[in-house]
Amino acid sequence: MDSFEIIKYIAGSQRKTPLKVFIKGDLGSIDFKGMDFYGNTDWGILFCEYAAFNEFLEKHKESVKKYKIEADRRNSAIPLADLTKYNARIEPGALIREMVEIGDNCVIMMGAVLNIGAVIGARTMIDMNVVVGGRAIVGKDSHIGAGTVLAGVIEPPNANPVIVGDNVLIGANAVVLEGVKIGNGAVVAAGSVVVKDVEANTVVAGVPAKVIKMVDEKTRSKTLLIDELRKL
Repeated sequence: MDSFEIIKYIAGSQRKTPLKVFIKGDLGSIDFKGMDFYGNTDWGILFCEYAAFNEFLEKHKESVKKYKIEADRRNSAIPLADLTKYNARIEPGALIREMVEIGDNCVIMMGAVLNIGAVIGARTMIDMNVVVGGRAIVGKDSHIGAGTVLAGVIEPPNANPVIVGDNVLIGANAVVLEGVKIGNGAVVAAGSVVVKDVEANTVVAGVPAKVIKMVDEKTRSKTLLIDELRKL
């Protein structure tokens, strides 16, 4: 997706504030037909929109004696993705928004955030607390280390996204700025800040990241990816 498509989608989407409401009272007198309610005549759980609950409460304030609201978003424009559509291993606590592509046998670890328009290639691991910004692209058989940030570019709409190639290893807590391309087989050292393109099969490190050597057999042995971790 390009930025203009995403902006159009967000601008035209219905803002939602979904609630999970625990209610207690004389619920037997309430007609819950057509509502997403689970419970009995004394207590239950109601799933609904914020505005709908206000209307419900005003109508049934005499019957509802006590309630508690849980909400994890407010006026949200982009829903979270349906994780069952992905043929990947996705661990608890990962936040993946709609319109994210995830290839077969990927691994998305706890706390990772994948924003709208992101694309993750097959068998790539997105480690703990990684942020994959809007429209960022990661190739196949790569590993994005814990805490890394791949900058997103939804606005300005003419900006280019981060593009990470195949067989790339990015160490923990690195930052890759918008528009940067990282070539196939490259290695980015932990903590690096990448501000310009990285050629294929090179090792970069530092702030800003600079080439320190070419990838050799010693580097490959230290950055070997394990296929067993990607099996479902």
